[in-house]
Amino acid sequence: MRGMSTLSSCLGLVVCLLIVAGCTTGRDTPKTSTARQPFAHELEDPCDYDMLLTGKPQTCGMRSGRVRLAPGRSIGRHNTKGNEELLVFLSGSGIAQIGEDTRLLVGAGKVAYIPPQTSHDIVNTGAEVLVYVFCVAPVASSPAD
Repeated sequence: MRGMSTLSSCLGLVVCLLIVAGCTTGRDTPKTSTARQPFAHELEDPCDYDMLLTGKPQTCGMRSGRVRLAPGRSIGRHNTKGNEELLVFLSGSGIAQIGEDTRLLVGAGKVAYIPPQTSHDIVNTGAEVLVYVFCVAPVASSPAD
């Protein structure tokens, strides 16, 4: 029975990878909004930076990925520019340094929002790997009510 479960997991991962590959091929060729397809992606990949959504044409501009930060490491200070960003923390603990003065405790089960035009960094202050998913989207010209 265990072998069947492993086989099912492997087949599921292969199907997800094929779906993701199908979504990411042809990036040089513009796709219409009707070409966007739903997909599932396995988050158990051991890489440190795993792109999940890559912007047009796969989405309307949203990008997403998964980050794994070793203890004591940081992602590096960067700016959201004309985007807003949401971070969903899956494991570990750390500090979100947002702007010049804001320091937020982050970690498993927490979400952090970073507004447009804001410099920020994520630092792993814990003893285990800090894992989070980021979602970055362009800011609309006028906020939705």
